[in-house]
Amino acid sequence: MRAAVLIAVLAAAAVGCGVGSGATDATPSADLRITVWPQGRGHGGATAWTLRCSPAGGTLPRRAAACTKLATMSNPFAPPPKDQVCTEQYGGPQQALVTGAFRGHRVWIQLGLRNGCEIARARRLSFLVPGFGSSAA
Repeated sequence: MRAAVLIAVLAAAAVGCGVGSGATDATPSADLRITVWPQGRGHGGATAWTLRCSPAGGTLPRRAAACTKLATMSNPFAPPPKDQVCTEQYGGPQQALVTGAFRGHRVWIQLGLRNGCEIARARRLSFLVPGFGSSAA
């Protein structure tokens, strides 16, 4: 009985870690490009970073910590609900674009600070975008 429980726990852990999910070791769990415009798109230079997870790599500072944080999130790039009510506050001109793939799904999201909903989303993903939204209200 104990052996069956142990096997079930190990199998669940292996699936949760991507083992046996059909993913190959060569396919990272995340392969992202993060581009930030401190003064907004079209207003000055942009800074770009890359992030790969499983194993951690790329140019993003603290990439291992970013991969660990991403691994704990169920759907970090989900769009906000269409009926979400947002506060009317302005957090700054910064904009960011995150593109690539996460857990085998295409990622293409824009981050901004035009209202409370965007500010909250930017804060939730701030570990991917160094300095972005750090001065947001």
